[in-house]
Amino acid sequence: MAKKKKEIPQYGTVIHNGIEYYRTRVRDADGKRVAIYGETPEELYEKVQEAKRQIEDAIFRRNNPTVKEYCEKWLVMRSATIRPTTLKNYEKTMYRHIIEPIGDMYMDEVTTDDLRLLLVPVSKKSSSLYNLVNMLIKSVFYSAEENQLISYNPAATLNAKGGVPKKEKEALTDEQVKILLDTIQDLPPYVFTMIGLYAGLRREEILALQWDCVHLEEETPYISVQRSWYTDHNRPVITRELKTPAARRDIPIPRCLVDCLKAEKEKSISDFVIADSKGEPLAETQFTRVWKYIRIRTNKEHYYYTYINGQKIKHLVKLEVGEHSYKDPNLVCTMDFDVTPHQLRHTYITNLIYANVDPKTVQYLAGHENSKVTMDIYAKVKYNKPNELRNVVNEALGM
Repeated sequence: MAKKKKEIPQYGTVIHNGIEYYRTRVRDADGKRVAIYGETPEELYEKVQEAKRQIEDAIFRRNNPTVKEYCEKWLVMRSATIRPTTLKNYEKTMYRHIIEPIGDMYMDEVTTDDLRLLLVPVSKKSSSLYNLVNMLIKSVFYSAEENQLISYNPAATLNAKGGVPKKEKEALTDEQVKILLDTIQDLPPYVFTMIGLYAGLRREEILALQWDCVHLEEETPYISVQRSWYTDHNRPVITRELKTPAARRDIPIPRCLVDCLKAEKEKSISDFVIADSKGEPLAETQFTRVWKYIRIRTNKEHYYYTYINGQKIKHLVKLEVGEHSYKDPNLVCTMDFDVTPHQLRHTYITNLIYANVDPKTVQYLAGHENSKVTMDIYAKVKYNKPNELRNVVNEALGM
């Protein structure tokens, strides 16, 4: 059977720089008319066919994006309304737990089973991560449904609860606070730790704190929380955009912290209370090194590396209290408890509640948006012990 000869349309011509070209117009994916040129009708015909294929593909991809393409578009749309640190967390989580496993699938071919399988490995991690991934999945697919990119929403029936419950952090006891402060006296994390324990600032608030917000000569000395810190590719960024509007607050500080900050200010060469040797705010890796001064003095397992003949050797270390480090004989394990930066703030808020500070005042000092958050998270540490419950009940009921 003879192959059908392709019919080439009659094209118009134009003259450019004394040369005649054949020309026609087609509508692109946005509906705009664009001109295509060729030196011969046959060349122009092939260019038109290729352009039509590209236009059809662009229209198809616009109406049928892959999960990766739509997730990236969703992130761009959300970037106008959320904090940079939140966006960065969304982006990191989305790429690792959504785009990596199903990013190449088209949105309209994803099934509920695909999403349930995606959540299986996430369910073995923390409940907070599971809830975040679940929220991102639902947000992306509800947005696609609203924009009529998918005919049904496979995320609609996903279980909202899952993951391993996070072990609740306990506040440090007075004895643990004393041991901690004695251990790190004159070491890099000391000032950071004092601010966390006695002003209750978040990590990002402490690392952004500048001396213009530390009022030590007032009748009531206080710290004004006005800035926040985050890192972008390990470079510190200081912003006046705080976690919530309630985070902007003035916190009276006790004498022990006043004395600590006065001593620090006298030797400071920086606008920042916590700074590197050049007076600049800390990068993420720099803060990790600072906090290591605490971590290596606990009996928690940790690692260090040595190099033998160019080979990197990993060593596991777990000391008992009173033991000296194998790597540094002058370093002694003094703490049989773990400490995290957030635990300092946790201890501050817990101590306020133990001291019977009213919930609205604790809410303000903690920088929470409402007192329910404060009491839901922290009040149980005071009221879950029988002997304390007995006294509370007796006082309340006059028994």
